[in-house]
This record gives sequence, structure tokens and C-alpha cells, in this order.
Amino acid sequence: MSENKGFQLGTIGALSLSVVSSVSIVICNKALMSSLHFIFATTLTSWHLLVTYCSLHVALSMKFFEHKPIDSKTVIGFGILNGISIGLLNLSLGFNSVGFYQMTKLAIIPCTVLLETLFFNKTFSRSIKLSLSILLLGVGIATITDLQLNILGSFLSFLAVVTTCVAQIMTNTIQKKYKISSTQLLYQSCLYQAMILLISGPFLDRLLTNQNVFSFAYTPRVVVFIVLSCLISISVNFSTFLVIGKTSPVTYQVLGHLKTCLVLAFGYVLLRDPFSWRNIFGIMVALVGMILYSYYCTLESQKKAEEAPAQSQLKEAESDPLLHVENGTRKSIDLPVSKSTVSESDRDLRA
Repeated sequence: MSENKGFQLGTIGALSLSVVSSVSIVICNKALMSSLHFIFATTLTSWHLLVTYCSLHVALSMKFFEHKPIDSKTVIGFGILNGISIGLLNLSLGFNSVGFYQMTKLAIIPCTVLLETLFFNKTFSRSIKLSLSILLLGVGIATITDLQLNILGSFLSFLAVVTTCVAQIMTNTIQKKYKISSTQLLYQSCLYQAMILLISGPFLDRLLTNQNVFSFAYTPRVVVFIVLSCLISISVNFSTFLVIGKTSPVTYQVLGHLKTCLVLAFGYVLLRDPFSWRNIFGIMVALVGMILYSYYCTLESQKKAEEAPAQSQLKEAESDPLLHVENGTRKSIDLPVSKSTVSESDRDLRA
């Protein structure tokens, strides 16, 4: 019981850390890109990952966590896939309208559900699917403005959705398969992600912005915001792996849409972004979907927790013919004693 309570507290802490850090970095990056005109998103992300790796390397040397080796092919492939996923998402935003990009992000949840159903035999109840549909509807109402389609942008969005789904499923799978923590996985894969984006970032940013990141005028204010963004990114990257490891890729995507709604709200309150009743209505619908999803997930988790002891007792009963399970309680079975055995013992007593 205490372990289950500790797990729930750890999950709540991971979700809270993810929300706070993600909303903070979005606000910081929005000020950096909108007010200070530093619009090199992919290069900035590579710096985030590099700073995260360096901080984890320092933490490892101070023995805050232990290095647990994993198959090198798995780690390298996973790191490269994550880096490609980030680059494709940035390209999707660059070659599509904001509305179509939001549709791309919404497509990640049903794609993840489909992949987990097809390849991992994972089942999702009708209640879970309904709550996810309400959530997606609400986020769509709140965020989607225009839908401008083009062949290249649509193809890039498709690749971004698939790679993102596979990368997030791999995050959960690797942590459980190798029994490693989110910190250990992040440390071993972070450098490969950073290298992919460090190499491709300047070219992608040049393609999307027609500007060179190396010729940008780095004022002290810009440098301060970049450093602040990199420091917040340590918490963002760590909490991402932590949430997926403790919950599931679908839950992480649900959390991502909650962040979107919070960013819209904070943008209106703090940055005075334009807001409409459609945004408010969409956010409210999304919150209803998120609450329903959390409620049904909690019910299913409790149901599984209650069924687990009974199943383990049933397995023990099957392995031991002298035990059986009745109403969740193990009871010994009294074997019938043969008449020949009784008569022989009687003869021994008489003798």
C-alpha cells in the first residue's frame, strides 16, 4: 500500500514538474523569439540538449545517479530518432500554417494509440477513447485557426507524427525493458540527440528563416534569455522522460495538450496575446476531456491493482495442488484418506 502511494506521489510530482517547466520555457522562448527576434528554434533545441547532457554528466560524477550500460545500438538509434523527430516537427511548423501544425500535434495521440494497439497488443477502453476524443476536440477548437495544405508540408507532418510516436513509445519500452530510470536513459541518449541537431540545426534554421544563426547580433539581453532557456530545458527534458517512464506515451501527449491550454491562458494574461470566446470554449472542453481521461485511468489502475493479488494467488494455487483460492483467500485442501491407509494404521495401533 505504501509503495502504491509513493508511486502515485512520484507520478504527480513528475506531471507537475513537466507542466511548470514546459510552460516556463514556452514563455521564455516566446519572449526570446518574438521580442528579441532570435528565431533559430532547432539550433536552440540542440543547445538545450547539450546543456542537459553536461549537467547530467556533472550529476553522474557527483554520484547523484549510477551509470547503467544499455545496448549501444539501442541507445544510438533511440537518440538519433529523437533528434530527427524534433527536426521534423520544426520543419512541419516551418512549411505549414500554424493551424495545420496544431492538427499535426493532435494526430500524435490517435497515432500512438494505433501503434500500441497493433504492435504491443495494448487495449484502450471505450471510456478512455471517448475522453481522448473530447480532449482533442477541445484543443482543436482552441488552437486551430486556418488550415492551408501543401504536399511537402503534409509529408513532413506525417513523418513528424510517426517518428514522434515511435520515439515516445521507445522511451517507455526501453525504461521498462532494461529497468533503468529516466535520468539514466536521458544521460545516455541526450548526446546523440544533441549531435544530430547541432549538425542539422543551422541548415534547417537557414532553410526556414533565410537567416544565419552565426551572424546574429547576440546582445547581453539575448544571451541572458538563451542561458535561462537552456537552464529551464534541463527540467523539461528530465521531466519528459520521467513522465513517459512512470505513465505512458498517451498520458504524456494528454499532458502536452494541457500545457497548450495553459500556454494560451498565460499568453493572454502575461503577454496580452489576442484571445476569443472560441479559445475559452475550446480550453474548457479540453479540460473536461482531460479530467475524464484522468478519472477513467485512475479507475482502471485501481481495478488492475485489485485484480493483481487474486491473479497471483490463482497462479500459486495452480502450481500447488494443495491450495485453492476462495473469495480472494487461500485455503488448504484436505485430501481424502483412503480406507486402506486407515486400516493399516489401526493394525499398527493394535499391535
